[in-house]
Amino acid sequence: MSRSITLGQYFPGQSLVHQLNPRMKLISLLFVLALLFSLRSYSGLVALFFIALFLIAKTRVPFRYFLRGLRPVLFIAIFALVIYFFFTSGGIVLLRVGFITVESEGVREGIFIILRLVTLVLFSLLLTLTTTPLSLTYGLSYFLKPLRYIGLPTDEVAMIMAIALRFIPTLMEESQRLMRAQVSRGADFESGSIFRRAKSLVPLIVPLFVSAFRRADELALAMEARGYRIGAIRTRMHEDTFFPRDWVVLAVALVMLAASLTLGL
Repeated sequence: MSRSITLGQYFPGQSLVHQLNPRMKLISLLFVLALLFSLRSYSGLVALFFIALFLIAKTRVPFRYFLRGLRPVLFIAIFALVIYFFFTSGGIVLLRVGFITVESEGVREGIFIILRLVTLVLFSLLLTLTTTPLSLTYGLSYFLKPLRYIGLPTDEVAMIMAIALRFIPTLMEESQRLMRAQVSRGADFESGSIFRRAKSLVPLIVPLFVSAFRRADELALAMEARGYRIGAIRTRMHEDTFFPRDWVVLAVALVMLAASLTLGL
């Protein structure tokens, strides 16, 4: 697995976050995300950001994994900053160049949005880096169970989501390997206009799709050889149990959300 890719990776450990029940992690993350989007003050958002950093330190997962996970949102952050800096009016004029002005309200709103986005990604990475894909599958399957009454194959849907999450790093690594092979044969992916660079990526599409279908076929054969059947009743060797720490974490997340909504933070 490529070390430069964070999405879909699991970092083993024995921290409290690692040991939490995956279902409680999913519910707590839902409450935290609701809290994140309900916050209107810098104080509350900064406090939540430092809570995320504190949990990251407790997991003992190297911080470089989280930095790599933040890379994909870098362009979104830059675009948001440009929009808010130059198109949000209010407050003191900080910069004026011709018809372009940067005012204090735009800077404040831009930094607030970026901090919210970074905090959101950090909490999401906390879930994926401290929970195995199999545990995430069981957790998602548990919450999708009510949809069985309308005919949705919830176990299969959860399995598809887990497999997709697991194979994102694998496919990215495969694309990098193919790109390096093309470069060694004289291909140029970095020079020229954006349209020329996009056109140069076309030779990578066919072998990448062939590799993806080959891996899918091998996975299907392996699952069938191990007795996997669609619609069969699923059991687990080790059932998830809830411990007092799970309920404490859930209660803390719920109290924080209720306090934010009540106090208007």
